[in-house]
Amino acid sequence: MRVTVTGATGGIGRLLVATLLERGDDVTVLTRDPDRAYDALGPDVHAHAWDSTSTAPAEALAGRDAVINLAGERIDQRWSDEAKGRIMSSRRDGTRHLVEGIALTEGDDRPLALISGSATGIYGDRTGDGEIDETAEPGEGFLSDVCVAWEAEARRAEALGLRVVVIRTGTVLDPEHGALVPLKKVAKFGVLGPLGSGRQPFPWIHVTDELGLILHALDSGRASGPINAVAPGIVTQAQFARALGKAVHRPAFLPAPAFAAKTLLGEQAELLLSGAWAVPSAARDLGYAFAFPELPSALDDLLSGRSGDEPSGPLGELLG
Repeated sequence: MRVTVTGATGGIGRLLVATLLERGDDVTVLTRDPDRAYDALGPDVHAHAWDSTSTAPAEALAGRDAVINLAGERIDQRWSDEAKGRIMSSRRDGTRHLVEGIALTEGDDRPLALISGSATGIYGDRTGDGEIDETAEPGEGFLSDVCVAWEAEARRAEALGLRVVVIRTGTVLDPEHGALVPLKKVAKFGVLGPLGSGRQPFPWIHVTDELGLILHALDSGRASGPINAVAPGIVTQAQFARALGKAVHRPAFLPAPAFAAKTLLGEQAELLLSGAWAVPSAARDLGYAFAFPELPSALDDLLSGRSGDEPSGPLGELLG
């Protein structure tokens, strides 16, 4: 398969590109710095310069079977007005300019599918609600606003004849990147505990299943629309803290009041103090079998280095 990837030098992007290359796909990446991309990804990719503030180059998109859009400013930073502007524009405007580039392709050279990122943050704070699937309406808050705008730009590609999938990702648990790295360090010191009430949902997904779902959406011609990239075994934030503490053989009972998180993080505390009981209905309907459906086995794998069952689809040996 011929695939173009944006955000290829990020944590998920690097693993995805490596997996695509391993299975024999022809991979093109759109990146601000092609030299850095070659250093990070190796010589087997085709790197094209693009800074996402202008129309994506059609030559990097023509003749591709699919485009996977993972580009976006880091969420895990203090949300100053300037940072919020970058977070929004990198996703909304970057995706708009990507679709503009796709529109410049014609006929059989036009890609068949666009797989684009999103997040369960689109649902806002649904702590008091029950389980929600991909049919739920967007919620309120900055993250919801970002995801709504992000998805709307991706869905514009449907008018060009593309199959469009948006991957609404929860917290990705990865031993090398993202939220788990600082959390496991805190847990090992025995100072991890509930944040705020601790009753807020903590939708999570093992990195193997995050990649597996992206590939499943890529390979399955039936996949379209939103897919919640979350494990079936959703937990509260307090349950996550206890499970992580148990996995590293440390207690996890020291609470962090909501006001402390808000004082330290400002508006970014929304990431920790709210959540939604998102369930992976679309993934189940597509026949995806989670390698790590429950948190204890996921943490055991991530923190011990032992592999779990292989995910469905072509992921196979990834992270084994």
